[in-house]
Amino acid sequence: MKFEDNLKNLEGLVGRMESGGLSLDEMIAAFEKGRKLVETCRKDLESIRLKIEKVTSSGAVESVKIKEDGDIEI
Repeated sequence: MKFEDNLKNLEGLVGRMESGGLSLDEMIAAFEKGRKLVETCRKDLESIRLKIEKVTSSGAVESVKIKEDGDIEI
């Protein structure tokens, strides 16, 4: 999924949670899904930041990948 899609999904979850119309089980499930989306967005932003740093320092664009454990693969 794209960063924008993940952010939109996260915003939708927050809206549903703030509405007060969820049961406790639904709230917990939404919270867990939201935490995963936040982590995915954080990794995406870090990857983007690293790409920008590479472009500005070397002038060439190189792919940067963040592994499942959060380590960066260049």
